[in-house]
Amino acid sequence: MTRQKVALVTGASSGIGYAAAKEFALRGYKTYSCARRLEPMEPLKEYGVIPVVCDVTSPESVENLKSQIARECDGYLDILYNNAGQSCSLPALDVTDDMFKQCFEVNVFAPIRLTREFIPLLIKAKGVVGYTGSVSAVIPFPFSSIYGATKAAIHQYAATLRPELEPFGVRVLNIVTGGVKTNIADTRGVPETSLYQVPGIKEAVKERQQMAARNNPMPAEVYARKVADDFELVTLRGKLNVYRGHMALFLGYLMYWCPRFVVEKILNRKFGLTAIFNQIRAKYSKTNVD
Repeated sequence: MTRQKVALVTGASSGIGYAAAKEFALRGYKTYSCARRLEPMEPLKEYGVIPVVCDVTSPESVENLKSQIARECDGYLDILYNNAGQSCSLPALDVTDDMFKQCFEVNVFAPIRLTREFIPLLIKAKGVVGYTGSVSAVIPFPFSSIYGATKAAIHQYAATLRPELEPFGVRVLNIVTGGVKTNIADTRGVPETSLYQVPGIKEAVKERQQMAARNNPMPAEVYARKVADDFELVTLRGKLNVYRGHMALFLGYLMYWCPRFVVEKILNRKFGLTAIFNQIRAKYSKTNVD
């Protein structure tokens, strides 16, 4: 008998993860969705999704989820979609230890942990492990140093993982993501003690945080359909990186086409930072930084 294929989507309480879990279920997968809170995932049950509470930053929680899926699916997992994400859009000098630790815990350490723990199930199924990457991994968006660093780390992890898993018949997919309509945007403001506290900085940071929402983002449902296709079509020696979301392909290759100083100038102008940075230069040319 042909067994039912199995998919697991992390970060499925909203946005990309929610839409992807729904899409896999509609395609006939036995789909598990996980997030820290169960309530937002309850409507997914209408489509046959199995919502599970799981904190991807907790080894014990991940181990419990692995045991459940292994038990209920005879040790098979065809798709592991590491989608859970944490935003961080603040000046690098204002990011606290707790902020950058949380961002790396969710965006880097968690997908590494899940991949390691679920690999026996993926090997048995000759499955696919995928990651929600980002154009922020390659574009120096202002106030995105921490988030961009986490995504650059996961891009390189996926790139190196691919040849390591090839002998086991497990495929690896990295989705370089552009603008998608989600609620992941950071809402924290610049602290009053920030070295960047000059007129206009609050508006500039807010503009950066709302960048995706204000630039014709792709609906999460459309993104999910494309990504589900990517998971089903990926081959062992095929593409590692696929570009999904508004402007993803253009931004993904922009640094290859355009000198870095030009890109930086364009971004500073887009987010209204040219005048702000001039103010900062003038301010600290006359005042010591304490």
